[in-house]
Amino acid sequence: MRVVEPVIELGRGLWTTLCSMFEKPVTIQYPEQKRPVRPRFRGRHVLKRYENGLEKCIGCALCAAACPADAIFVESSENTDVERYSPGERYASTYEINMLRCIYCGFCEDACPTEAIVLGDNYELSFTDRRQAIYPKEMLIEAMTAGVRPTPQKTEPGIFTRSIPEMKDPAD
Repeated sequence: MRVVEPVIELGRGLWTTLCSMFEKPVTIQYPEQKRPVRPRFRGRHVLKRYENGLEKCIGCALCAAACPADAIFVESSENTDVERYSPGERYASTYEINMLRCIYCGFCEDACPTEAIVLGDNYELSFTDRRQAIYPKEMLIEAMTAGVRPTPQKTEPGIFTRSIPEMKDPAD
C-alpha cells in the first residue's frame, strides 16, 4: 500500500503536466500588446486641468501632508490677474513626487480638495538614476487639449472668487 499511493500521485502529476502541454499559453507580447488595467488600478500620478486650461492644483499641500511616505513636495505661490495658473489665490509653483518613495496608496488623491492629483493607469515607470525618479510638475501635469489657452493666463479681475469649485454629488 505504501508503494502504490506515491505511484498514483506521480501518475496524476504527470497527467496534469501532459494535459497542460496542449493548452494555449497565456503569454502577452508586452511592448507590442499592453494588458488592460483594472478600474481601481493605481499607477503614475497625473495633475489635472480644468476645461479652460487652468490647473486644478491650488498649492494647498494637503496631499503632501497626507502622504505616509513623505514622497510629495509642494511649494505654492500667489496668483495674480496678469499671471493666473489656477482659479484660487495660490497655485503650486513647485510640485514634485519622488516615485521611489511613493507606495501608491492613494491618500494624496483622497486628500485633494479640488481633485487635482489622480493616480492614473500608466504602469510603465523606469529610471536608471535616482534623479530621474523625482517627477517635477512639468512631467505630472496633464497635456493641453486643442483650442485651450496655456497657463499662465491673463484674466479679468474678480472672475475667480472661489479656489475650490462647487462639487457635484457622485453619480455612481
